[in-house]
Amino acid sequence: MRQPLLVVEKLRKVYTRGFLVRRPTFTLEADLAIETPRIVGVIGPNGAGKTTLFEMMTGSKRPTRGRVLVAGTDIHRVKYRQRDRLAIHYHQSYQVRRFRKLLPSALLQDSPTERPLVHLFDEPQFNTVDGYIGFMLEFFRRLRREGKLVFVCLHPTARYHFEILKEIAEEFLMVSGGKVVKKPDLAALIVDGAMRSYLGAEMTAAAESVA
Repeated sequence: MRQPLLVVEKLRKVYTRGFLVRRPTFTLEADLAIETPRIVGVIGPNGAGKTTLFEMMTGSKRPTRGRVLVAGTDIHRVKYRQRDRLAIHYHQSYQVRRFRKLLPSALLQDSPTERPLVHLFDEPQFNTVDGYIGFMLEFFRRLRREGKLVFVCLHPTARYHFEILKEIAEEFLMVSGGKVVKKPDLAALIVDGAMRSYLGAEMTAAAESVA
């Protein structure tokens, strides 16, 4: 049986503060599976943990608990320089995130793949002139046609951001309140009270006009 492209299994990341007594300051939890190639929209407030989630998915940040399986392989057990053969994180301006090394690479396994199966785009910059948006959307679709799983994380500031998500996303992840929740479409996303609070009245109205 073919393995799901991505499994985020009982993932938990706890940030703490303090010298003698460590006190939790932020916790992010996720538990989900995505079986097949698709484009997933990701949305949530600043500081909600979207980038932290992406960093755990790509192995550059170790979870407090749980694991991330890419096509059945635990990405945190793969050699650091080979983790981007499983999943790669493009952070804004398409800068690739670095890995934090906790164990010697010799103690880790080789990646079973040569090219990444999961592509995570963290707030990509969409230029509204000269057909750039169309170029990027076709790029995302091409990755999906090639059997890849594509995440597109946006922080909506204009109506066209929702138009982009409506056009390409086959499902959504809402990151809010320390939780990651699947939503089947844009309409289901924007009826959520936490999402409406984050978007505010103007952006909620824009989203509703698109959905």
